[in-house]
Amino acid sequence: MKQVYKYILLFCIGLWLPWLPDCSTAWAKDFVVVIDPGHGGHDPGAVGRISKEKNINLNVALKLGRLIKNNNDDVKVIFTRSTDVFIPLDRRAEIANDAKADLFISIHTNSVAGSRTAKGASTWTLGLAKSEANLAVAKRENSVILYESDYKTRYAGFNPNSAESYIIFEFMQDKYMSQSVHLASLVQKEFRNTCNRIDRGVHQAGFLVLKASAMPSILVELGFISTPEEEAYLNTEEGTSSLAQGIYRAFLRYKREHEIRINGSSRTVIPKDIEDDTTKAITAAADSSKKDSSSRASQNQEVKQEQKVEKTVVPLVETNAATKEEIIFKIQILTSSSPLKSTDKRFKGLKDVEYYQEGGLYKYTYGASADYNKVLRTKRSISTDFKDAFIIAFKEGKKMDVNAAISEFKKNRK
Repeated sequence: MKQVYKYILLFCIGLWLPWLPDCSTAWAKDFVVVIDPGHGGHDPGAVGRISKEKNINLNVALKLGRLIKNNNDDVKVIFTRSTDVFIPLDRRAEIANDAKADLFISIHTNSVAGSRTAKGASTWTLGLAKSEANLAVAKRENSVILYESDYKTRYAGFNPNSAESYIIFEFMQDKYMSQSVHLASLVQKEFRNTCNRIDRGVHQAGFLVLKASAMPSILVELGFISTPEEEAYLNTEEGTSSLAQGIYRAFLRYKREHEIRINGSSRTVIPKDIEDDTTKAITAAADSSKKDSSSRASQNQEVKQEQKVEKTVVPLVETNAATKEEIIFKIQILTSSSPLKSTDKRFKGLKDVEYYQEGGLYKYTYGASADYNKVLRTKRSISTDFKDAFIIAFKEGKKMDVNAAISEFKKNRK
């Protein structure tokens, strides 16, 4: 009789097993990151008094790659170049696309012309340059294609030195924009807090190498080779190691959040000193609840109260019945990792500012209207104060492709 029960049990298990979630397939694919050291070979990039950009980029890129490889068995690291060779811009993106990369990180070093000096690190994502300074950075990085004999054919007549060529980026909607901006923000946070670098912020510009990359992509400007003090720092072991460590820490945070979003859990181990802010906040709240009257507890309470009030002062995206069906255009003026007061100086005195949440960030908008032309005029009127502002669109309270929104607006106007 026991033998009969045994067979029945095995039969039931056989029926049940196929319905179990296959945990191995959820983690079967390695996380692929492509690291792109800018310039190389006969293209030196920006040239300083004692060094060339191509070598600084490669040095930091290789250190970043080693950090990732040595500490993450589930990550596949691919370099667009690991030696001093020239790689065409479109080929760099092609390498990432062929590898079906989860991330593309392009590493560069900034420069300013003449006797001007500048300091600090910045991180860039794909988009239209909203200022002459941003356009100048894109022009300098895109001018790499001039080293290619057939660049006019390969890049469909794109002229990196002509402002007109960059019009193509005006209405470009990158579906990876949110993830790219989030990673860029994480990198800047590490540069500021870990590397003690001057934070020059997250910006957008028309980089050809990012345009052709079909995954979340960022371009990092480590510092200014044209400033002697910065150049010296960028050529030290301490400087390059610190910068690589900063990007690596941001990468870990991004990867962990990505895995939780996709799989509901993460196998990425965040070292104690770089645990994410959410974990810190939860831990701090738990600790404070055990202490009757600690100063940290009172500070946390004040922050919570401020955030609660702020949500009533700065409303979320409108979804009222009057506008629910129509497309609403808005101007995105800035992003923040936490809620801002309506009186925050970063709003430059603007009233009726709204925000929406995306990718763990608070994104602030202004000038909501169903009339695209009106929003475009408003954007131009605030361009002096908000050089990196750009237009986005919502329908039924949800963000939509701005190009499709503009097309629908023009169609309905006929």
